[in-house]
Amino acid sequence: MQKDRPDALIIQATIANRRAADLALSYGMPAVCTRREFVDEGGLMTYAAAQTDTYRRAAVFVDKILKGAKPADLPVEQPTRFELVINLKTAKALGLTVP
Repeated sequence: MQKDRPDALIIQATIANRRAADLALSYGMPAVCTRREFVDEGGLMTYAAAQTDTYRRAAVFVDKILKGAKPADLPVEQPTRFELVINLKTAKALGLTVP
């Protein structure tokens, strides 16, 4: 990161944690991820499907399967609601202005 100096980092969801957020901040680089928890742990921002909606829809599918529905017969659904979450403390530390 020091050598190439990218403008920003996209953090893989499986490694999105406080350490990754702290490392990006220590290099002065904005870091984004698809997990909201990453922002809670110090990452700059996330833009992804609303997790609460996703979990609720998953519960509906589990209920149908437990009641005998065949998984192959269930429709594929795509998210309809997305969230943009910005950590203002991290933005300020990076010298970014968020309107």
